[in-house]
Amino acid sequence: MTELLRRSVIKGATWRMVGTIDTILLSWLFTGRFHAAVKIGGIELITKIALYYFHERLWLRIPYGRAAGEHADGTVRVRENRRRNIAKGVSWRVLGTIDTMIIAFFITGSHVQAASIGITEVFTKILLFYLHERAWNRIPHGRR
Repeated sequence: MTELLRRSVIKGATWRMVGTIDTILLSWLFTGRFHAAVKIGGIELITKIALYYFHERLWLRIPYGRAAGEHADGTVRVRENRRRNIAKGVSWRVLGTIDTMIIAFFITGSHVQAASIGITEVFTKILLFYLHERAWNRIPHGRR
């Protein structure tokens, strides 16, 4: 089964919306300041898109966990194993958390609030990403 480009774009955009809303709510919870929370989420929206792009480009250069196989029709398909997917997911979560903590520190001036937002976000993002993936598994739009 393959996915169309528009499905991936929509799926990525919906995930970014969920992730940003999560960051705003956590920031509001830990700072008590809605304006600061929106600033953190808004800045993160931009930085996360850029960071994700560079993260993806970097992982394209890393051969770990990738294998190419030729099909009977002569096409070559590159497959990624689970260890690579886990390493990639963990590296993204670390990078994303550091990004959130840096932004939160610059907005709030508090390393305690920044760390609280970032550390809590690790757990909420894992759960929300799982739920987002499960929801998208039920949506047939954009699949072949």
